[in-house]
Amino acid sequence: MNTPNEGPAPSLRILEALGRRLREGVLLFGADGRRLYANDAARELCRACYPRDLEQGLSLDGLLPREALPHAREHGRWSGHLSFGEQRMLLVHAYHAEEEGGCYLVLMQDMRLIRAHDQELLRRHAELNVRLTAAQEKLLQAEKLASIGQLAAGVAHEINNPIGYVHSNLGSLQEYLHSLFALIDAYERALRSPDPRAMLPEIDQTRARLDIDFISRDLPQLMTESREGIERVTRIVRDLKDFSRSDRDESWKLVDLHAGLESTLNIIWNELKYRTTLEKSYGELPLVECLPSELNQVFMNVLINAGQAIGERGTIRVSTGHEGDEVWVEVSDSGPGIPPDALQRIFDPFFTTKPVGKGTGLGLSISYGIVAKHHGRIDVDSRLGEGSRFRIVLPVRQPKAAA
Repeated sequence: MNTPNEGPAPSLRILEALGRRLREGVLLFGADGRRLYANDAARELCRACYPRDLEQGLSLDGLLPREALPHAREHGRWSGHLSFGEQRMLLVHAYHAEEEGGCYLVLMQDMRLIRAHDQELLRRHAELNVRLTAAQEKLLQAEKLASIGQLAAGVAHEINNPIGYVHSNLGSLQEYLHSLFALIDAYERALRSPDPRAMLPEIDQTRARLDIDFISRDLPQLMTESREGIERVTRIVRDLKDFSRSDRDESWKLVDLHAGLESTLNIIWNELKYRTTLEKSYGELPLVECLPSELNQVFMNVLINAGQAIGERGTIRVSTGHEGDEVWVEVSDSGPGIPPDALQRIFDPFFTTKPVGKGTGLGLSISYGIVAKHHGRIDVDSRLGEGSRFRIVLPVRQPKAAA
């Protein structure tokens, strides 16, 4: 304690100013055990936990276990938990300094406050996690829709092309029907006449004039082409619907990755077909546990990047395989390759080597996150002048905690 009429030393004044702001108990003792300072928090903790409080003569020896002070003198510090029944426990640190004759600094923390603080941190962490997950979902959906927006013209062409020849075929079918009805009319008149055989020359003339033989050959092919065109449009619309939907309610499923690849190629084919030769080398794959819509976005991002890297004309090779508990999907291109300095940054958010307006710089970053979410990895190998290879490696089954 301070002697009467003697103000505290400068270091003690600083300690007092800080001590009033601390929730932890702070005690300072001299080498002889004389108490030099105690803040309000220390007084309250001692009053609540010890049989005698500081005003009643609680000493340094009574404050700490027997081994604490020797340990602090030898090692400079001692830490331990002191239990006071089931309801109260203190975390206590004792520090020893030899300067200016020696002193002991004791810090006391109420474990209930520490637990409450930890619970608050956990609550805030959970809240931030929810917000981060929601933000990630929005970003994923925005990038997905942006990708479809960039492909809109190509997708429209892929839809308009089959619709165009279906429309043309319907025009031909209408003409064929007029011709067939005219022939049927000739047959009906022959059946109603007294001598049907007398009408045979007129019927033969009608068949030749309307070219019924050609119609009979062309009609099945026309119907087949029209059906294929409608099925093509149906597939594109279905694939777009599956691809663009939000994944909030999507669950982990056992999926054929080849079906996902074909669905993705169906959407982006117009982007690739005019400048690339597509080669496929599919291996035997088991059903893979995944979020199919998210993986389809990864396939699309990698395939579009490969097509854009090629430029005028080149080859994209898509291959798959199965090794042990993992499967892989590999996309390689015959483009110019990626410079080493850019290769180190291709998965960084917003990093892009494309001209302004040609990309968001999020495609590969989001793809990396999706593959990591599936406990997989993306391996990249690129050499200047030789092209690039992206290999997506995925586990066949997800860890139970993930699924």
